[in-house]
Amino acid sequence: MTVDQAGPDTATSPEGGRATPDALDSLGRWTLRPGVSVTVLPHGVHLRGWITSVTLEGGAGLPVLWGRLAEALAGDGGAEPARAAVAGSPLRAALVTVVGQLHDHDLLVERPAGENGDAAGPWLGAVADRPAEAAAALIRSRVRVLAARPDGPLARAAARALDRAGVRAATAEAADLPDGQVLLVAAGPGEPPLAAEQDAEDRAVVVGLRPGVGFVTPVGSARQARADADGLADRLRPREAPGGAEPPGLPALLASSAAQRLICAVAGLRDPSAEAGDARLIPGLPTALVAEREPLRGEYRTWAGPVLVDADRVRPRADVRTLSEALARIPVLTDRLAGVLDEPDPGALPQLPAALVRSSVAGEVLVSGSARADLARLEAVCRAAELLLGKGESGLEGEGGPVVGAGAVHARGRALRRAGAGAAVRQQGARAGDTAGPFGGAAPVPWSPEPGRHPQALHWWSVLVRRLGVDANVAVSRLDTVGGGAVFHAEVQVQAQGRTATGGVLGTAVEASADEAVAFAALSAVVRVQAAADAPHARHLVTPGGAVASLARPEATAPWEDAGWTTAWLAESAAREPELQEALAALTGWSPQPWEPPADAHADVRALWSALRQCGFSVLSARPGHRTHPTLTEGSR
Repeated sequence: MTVDQAGPDTATSPEGGRATPDALDSLGRWTLRPGVSVTVLPHGVHLRGWITSVTLEGGAGLPVLWGRLAEALAGDGGAEPARAAVAGSPLRAALVTVVGQLHDHDLLVERPAGENGDAAGPWLGAVADRPAEAAAALIRSRVRVLAARPDGPLARAAARALDRAGVRAATAEAADLPDGQVLLVAAGPGEPPLAAEQDAEDRAVVVGLRPGVGFVTPVGSARQARADADGLADRLRPREAPGGAEPPGLPALLASSAAQRLICAVAGLRDPSAEAGDARLIPGLPTALVAEREPLRGEYRTWAGPVLVDADRVRPRADVRTLSEALARIPVLTDRLAGVLDEPDPGALPQLPAALVRSSVAGEVLVSGSARADLARLEAVCRAAELLLGKGESGLEGEGGPVVGAGAVHARGRALRRAGAGAAVRQQGARAGDTAGPFGGAAPVPWSPEPGRHPQALHWWSVLVRRLGVDANVAVSRLDTVGGGAVFHAEVQVQAQGRTATGGVLGTAVEASADEAVAFAALSAVVRVQAAADAPHARHLVTPGGAVASLARPEATAPWEDAGWTTAWLAESAAREPELQEALAALTGWSPQPWEPPADAHADVRALWSALRQCGFSVLSARPGHRTHPTLTEGSR
């Protein structure tokens, strides 16, 4: 029977004969990858590869079956098993199943052929999809190691690492490179002589070293690599005073890592950061290796650099759509070494009845609170970014600056609620005869903590007046909207001076129902009372709002999760969010638009704005001429 060695794996015909070749017929093309370890079990076999493993279990005959297959993979490539296993037989089906599992777990590699077959070596055989092609690419490539001091330890270590990998490397001087940085640029045969600045088609990486700390940029064009290097050098502060010779450990770690990243790019292999299996790395975003000397270690970190040059870096990133996505990106923005914001942390702050976190913004303390710590962290990050982006705008230090959210829906909800709070103040004034406006006055809505109210409104009101002992009342009003959509404003005030409060407004909210507005206003009041007692020196206080519900809505709630559970409550709020945003847009006559830093903005502002966008966050403009009501999230104490 004629067998098509290049044909796909197929099944047998209904009559038992082979209709087309199967995995056993094409086995001659494959062999076990170098380095695969095999452990024979009493009723099966366990195989371990570079980054995958599989255990095959069956009857007592499976180890014998594996032995025959292993001989074929090591020898003639399966001609004997293909002849011995009759088409449609259980033996052939078992062999095809085993071969399929080996393919699924990437434990087989094509047999080397041609002049580059032997050049691949064990390493490429273990990690490359096509080792021969990868070896040929490395043989054809040339790498130039460029540095201000070509005889420095970093440049010498990079050249040695490339030479050990069999890649031709030449060291040259580049006076325009900063001291402590080495640029590695790879070019194929026939390309023009390499220089410090290359076309976007060339692949380059920069390795940098500062006292006690260093980095390796993502692979990109030479321009992109140098821009990333400048950004990393600016973010990474030296860990010790300059001066003295750097011990060999850190330069060797950085130089070998840079050589590995460039070699993998040239050979068409996955970037080394992808081999780490680190769930903290964000798919689709580049990674930088950051290494420290004390203790000596290197770790890949998601890198949202301030300057984007290459096409794959300029491409817009998808918006954050879920709370889990937003929370996964907070560590990128707040990375202690390469981030642009301070990380919110609970520290010694109380987590009940509301959860509090704190962070630092331009040397000032910011405290954020919410029903859960994860929601408080998200609110803290958004507000800290707003303060830094808006600093210097109209002299308001962020009060009239942009609005930040985890995705467009979240940001729009935050912006419209702020504008709605201002409209509520104007309508309440119009009803009292203080001002005139295009709308009628806000209509008061009676509210009292009685049975039948929403469980969350009753819960947070009870926490405020019973657990915390605040003598408070709440005023609820329905705002007059053009389209008739439901918009409610709630304001919690202290009736008399109490033990934990000093009077005045404690919390406000603009939501789609009276109970929901009371719930968020009471929760905001709880956060304010807790912060006053446990973080009296905080300069900025961030209280919660319903915009986060669009992110926190779960895909499904458990049968026992009624409206009293936070997850079910947020799911209810998220269902009303689209209609609420439409009503708020009609009420204010305003639609938030994307915000960009002005041309004369500080470099830190542009870097923060760029990092937010790369992480899927949205930055929207504040309403022109709008000064936010001082009791909302952005108010300072």
